[in-house]
Amino acid sequence: MKAIILAGGSGTRLWPLSRYGMPKQFIKLNGGKSLLCQTVERMAAVVPLKDIFVITNEDYRFHVQADLRSVSPDIENNMILEPIGRNTAPAIALVMRYCLEKLHCRKDEVIFICPSDHIIEPVAKFAKYARQGEAAAKAGSIVTFGVKPDRPETGYGYIKKGSKTPGNGGVCRVEKFAEKPNLKTAEKYLKDGKYYWNSGMFAFTIETMLSEFKVHAPEISRKMPATLAKMTADFKNMPSISIDYAVMEKSKKAAVLPIDILWSDVGSWDSLPEVIKPDAEGNVKIGDVLALDTKRTIVMGEGKRLISTVGLKDLIVIDTPDALLIARRGQAQRVKEVVEQLKERHRKEVVEHMTTYRPWGSYTVLEEDTRYKIKRIVVKPGHKLSHQLHYHRSEHWIIVKGTAKVTLGRTTTLVHENESTYVPKSTMHRLENPGKVPLEMIEVQNGEYVGEDDIVRYDDKYGRSDKK
Repeated sequence: MKAIILAGGSGTRLWPLSRYGMPKQFIKLNGGKSLLCQTVERMAAVVPLKDIFVITNEDYRFHVQADLRSVSPDIENNMILEPIGRNTAPAIALVMRYCLEKLHCRKDEVIFICPSDHIIEPVAKFAKYARQGEAAAKAGSIVTFGVKPDRPETGYGYIKKGSKTPGNGGVCRVEKFAEKPNLKTAEKYLKDGKYYWNSGMFAFTIETMLSEFKVHAPEISRKMPATLAKMTADFKNMPSISIDYAVMEKSKKAAVLPIDILWSDVGSWDSLPEVIKPDAEGNVKIGDVLALDTKRTIVMGEGKRLISTVGLKDLIVIDTPDALLIARRGQAQRVKEVVEQLKERHRKEVVEHMTTYRPWGSYTVLEEDTRYKIKRIVVKPGHKLSHQLHYHRSEHWIIVKGTAKVTLGRTTTLVHENESTYVPKSTMHRLENPGKVPLEMIEVQNGEYVGEDDIVRYDDKYGRSDKK
């Protein structure tokens, strides 16, 4: 069985912590590891690490690679890159082509699909369910995993189970899929006992899914030519449709395995107490928080500053270095309205954080104005920035920690802690970390334009060159 993790989404429902440049799957909510890392480690209880792959897009390629490397350097390149987002049905079609061509899978191989941004516990119980699903998939079913509901949730889709399939334990036929209900309908589903939350996880053999694509999604099936390269080149012409709409709601082979487990897609700040245990007052506190006479409140601080609350009840307070969200509990779904308005106003807070991650490390904007910008730059050991120049700004570099290898024009020198160097406008330059510890430095930019797009790359080890 191959495990495929979907990590191409750019969800911002946990804004201001998750943004387009750093979506939910890469943030750390619990346990000190990203949700993607937790997903990879969870799947490692089901299949060997070498059989775990992540499908993502070019924008998140280096985020995914870094997370995979943190789990094991052996799997840092276990990625499948989508040329463009086209929802889950085309993504699964691309996965199958990749498995057949690159991994030399047989058509009776089982593929397990799961999202990258869910929290599931305990892992051992999940692994047992996954193996049950594998067995049912080998018998010809397309298995979905339905989570037993413990409340009338209106934020999830539902699956109604039908009769049991022969010889497959608790696996049942799918009677119907249901959209996200209103509260009255959700209460009815909970009382009925046959409805389960749709977890977004699937197990199927390549052969079964190919045949169902041919019957129910012929447009996608026709766009699966003999080679992965041709399919990738034509991917932009794929219909944008979910696997639920394309196949699952139409297929007679759809089956559901009811699972009784802690599961959350962390779809909003309101759901945080499901995965992080509240204190005696019902508060969830993350960061440096002092709460007085505060009840049933979520307080999260991403920065280094103290957050103090007095006399609050049923609120959500999410603090990041450049944006603060305050909302009433039960209203967190409306964060998407905030995000939409920020997009309309072209605000950078919807896209990027003060800290931006690059394949070589990261930079944090400490201060900026129209003619200057001050950054804290961290370069990982053995990594280097592109060979580049800027037309509109000069730069001063002050080394705080480590040793920098600096190329200015044709001259290369080493710059040590408490030393500095100057990069004039329109001068080709490169920064490297030749050492064994992270290189940390302060960069002061000055000029008539200090935007991030004032950069021309001549050579880049990460494939981002502008000049050929």
